[in-house]
Amino acid sequence: MPRTQTPQTPPPRTTPPGAPVVVAARRTPIGTAGHAFKKLTAERLAAPVIAAVAGDLGGLPVDDVVLGNCMGPGGNLARVAALAAGLGHEVPGLTVDRQCGSGLAAILVAAQAIGSGAMDVVIAGGVESASTAPLRTQVGAAEPYQRAPFVPEGWPDPDMGPAAEALAKARGISRERQDAYACQSHARALATDFGQEIVPIEGRTTDQRPRPLKPASLARLPAAFVAGGTVTAGNSSPISDGAAAVAVVPDRLRAGRPGLRLVTGAVAGCDPELPGWGPVPAIRKCLEEAAIGIEAIQAVEIVEAFAAQVLAVTDALGVERDRVCAGGGALALGHPWGASGAVAVTRLFTRLVRSGALRGTLGLAAAAVGGGLGVAALFEVV
Repeated sequence: MPRTQTPQTPPPRTTPPGAPVVVAARRTPIGTAGHAFKKLTAERLAAPVIAAVAGDLGGLPVDDVVLGNCMGPGGNLARVAALAAGLGHEVPGLTVDRQCGSGLAAILVAAQAIGSGAMDVVIAGGVESASTAPLRTQVGAAEPYQRAPFVPEGWPDPDMGPAAEALAKARGISRERQDAYACQSHARALATDFGQEIVPIEGRTTDQRPRPLKPASLARLPAAFVAGGTVTAGNSSPISDGAAAVAVVPDRLRAGRPGLRLVTGAVAGCDPELPGWGPVPAIRKCLEEAAIGIEAIQAVEIVEAFAAQVLAVTDALGVERDRVCAGGGALALGHPWGASGAVAVTRLFTRLVRSGALRGTLGLAAAAVGGGLGVAALFEVV
């Protein structure tokens, strides 16, 4: 169990004029696959969010759109969504695939373009329409495949459910702790007003999934992936549809807007047999680069693919639950794979910038990735 800590806000750092800063962040409501947005293709989910973020910029011209996506139709989805958002044919697009870390990876790519001076305004995020994702079939195969391999032949390539079960066993995460965490995620989501960050989609303004949960009810659910295991449908995230996007600009164009400066970002690899461990080395890279300890970070958003995975990561890093996903996470809201990392940054933006957190306050976003990767980003309120 993590030790008790008191987060302390470090003094604000000097912000270079070219430092990448997130100055706007929006998302759709998140729908369970096959339900709320079952007929909306990925670009129809992403376009209203991109348009809303562009509108938040007060007329700044957009140089590029970078979107994460896992299972969509191809065809450079970011370009299709940018055109659908009305940005104009002169705005290109780049689609990023780091699986469940795609939305966060897209934001890091955008920040690199801003920090290098190559671009001035980039809208970045992610989108997933699991409901309309195409089926794929290998040439000569009789049936479509469920997903592409994450590793070459001969390496362990578990599906995410069994991998979460293996991580829970390896790190001693009990069923009771997993269920308690899931209950808390839903309770926090139900108690949170997401109105400032949500772009209505077809009249819907709220996430579909959050609901009151009782530990006794969760305890009755059977193991979902491994007989006699601890990971169930109740302490796992659902397959979902949704989109999220942020605007990244250099500090010199911030024009007095509050925002989140990217202090550092990291991508790390880990054992593909335990992909849920990926955020640990990625976050440690960020902490080392910033020369701080985890106790300095006041707000943490980890993509809650599974309660077991989040608990394993937070135990290893020594993060108390009151700092993690304070408004609920993917267990309650849903997990639209390619978008979830960008949802995490949007939640950080609301928790810190929209709430008026002090300049210098630090926030962290992270995601685990199939195949054994972690993506993390450290931000500072400016």
